[in-house]
Amino acid sequence: MQLSTAVGLEAPLVSVEVHISRGMPRLSIVGLPETEVKESKDRVRSAILNSQYDFPRRRITINLAPADLPKEGGRFDLPIALGILAASDQLSLAKISTYEFAGELALSGQLRAIKGALPFAIGTRKAQRNLIIPADNAFEAAMPQDNTVYAARTLREVCLHLENTKLLAPYIFTLPNTIEANTNNIDIAEIQGQPYAKRALEIAAAGRHSMLLIGPPGTGKTMLASRLPTIMPTLTTEEALEVAAIYSLSQAAISPLKWQQRPFRTPHHTASAIAMVGGGSYPKPGEISLAHHGVLFLDELPEYDRHALEVLREPMEAGCIVISRATRKAVFPAKFQLIAAMNPCPCGQLGNPSRQCRCSGEQISRYQARISSPLLDRIDMHIEVPALNPELLTDYSTNNNETSGAIKQRVQAAMALQQQRSKKANSLLSNSEIKIFCQLDAESKTIIKLAIEKLNLSARGFYRILKVARTIADLAAAENIAAEHLKEALGFRSRLNTTAF
Repeated sequence: MQLSTAVGLEAPLVSVEVHISRGMPRLSIVGLPETEVKESKDRVRSAILNSQYDFPRRRITINLAPADLPKEGGRFDLPIALGILAASDQLSLAKISTYEFAGELALSGQLRAIKGALPFAIGTRKAQRNLIIPADNAFEAAMPQDNTVYAARTLREVCLHLENTKLLAPYIFTLPNTIEANTNNIDIAEIQGQPYAKRALEIAAAGRHSMLLIGPPGTGKTMLASRLPTIMPTLTTEEALEVAAIYSLSQAAISPLKWQQRPFRTPHHTASAIAMVGGGSYPKPGEISLAHHGVLFLDELPEYDRHALEVLREPMEAGCIVISRATRKAVFPAKFQLIAAMNPCPCGQLGNPSRQCRCSGEQISRYQARISSPLLDRIDMHIEVPALNPELLTDYSTNNNETSGAIKQRVQAAMALQQQRSKKANSLLSNSEIKIFCQLDAESKTIIKLAIEKLNLSARGFYRILKVARTIADLAAAENIAAEHLKEALGFRSRLNTTAF
């Protein structure tokens, strides 16, 4: 009998072997079981008896193979119970061998939901086997849509199905008629003014670029960030499966209404480095993995612990995080889009014409130095969000504001060009691909050389400017990067007036 266990997003098969022999009644479990698995013996015994079957009064040995893979969680209850019933000739082995099983048992014999059902189902699909799973896990287990899933509510139902007495119907994966396109019914048209920041947001969505919003309190930085998912393309089926698998491992609810909706994670600034990247004795995904194919928004960036920010640097470029422990290693995907926001100084009023900044030069330098240069260098776009003038702030009309739907159409068109050209978003282009797809004409080369000297750009900064310029050209449906595209990209990178270029 087989089921899957979880190692990162992988689900290696675990075989449950049961041997019943003479001797004093005793049940022992071997094969590196953790506490939850060891405690299954009492749950299994009560569940079998309450399901109108006999529990053998003999010596029972259960082996979970392979022996060198740690086993944790209550998902082993169901296969252990079925193994005992088969070994005691209360169930036939013939049909059991064509299934995989996973489920936690209540003392009454009811099946309770487990975490990580979707990775199990994906592993079952690869092995071309049927899966019997608790009913509460049926929706996520059936997400791959090309595997056969049976949903059961009790141990008794599973046994009757295996005995051909009362067959379970295969679970059919169906989505609600209305999928939530926007959880909170928010729209970018609600933001007054800030055309420069809205333009930057559109470019960030079209090329999956990271972005830092800098401005006084109350200028709309958080509102801008929260509207980013509303203008991003919907997830493809494969991307949605990857996101759902991560949430399945983290025990977060997978709502059918949010299928194919991009994640938007907003961890508090007190979050630790482990909360960001994941970890624990049994590695679990962190915020960067929960934001996979979506947005990780860090508000009040300088308030985060320095170590919690520095651990983001490698995943931002690698697109994954490797968590190593003494006995195991887990790899979680982390292709997230970082959007951060910060005040320009501790009091937040630096550069605000209507209010005076009370901070000294030393305080401002110390505040801004909380964010390291290597991390800033990895952020594609640095955007100023200035204070709004009173006239614009008191104008409640949104007739002149573009809606998220209108901007999303342009973003999707630009993303389609990128997929046709390189099969990936511009932010993910490698250096060798940049040399192919981001070629510059003579005028643009002159501009970028001058920018490198004046702005003291690093090689990483140079390549990131080219990727942003490529996205701007895609939004304009231009085949090649032109001087105006490069100038705009430089403005988003340097926070300076680029008319000199």
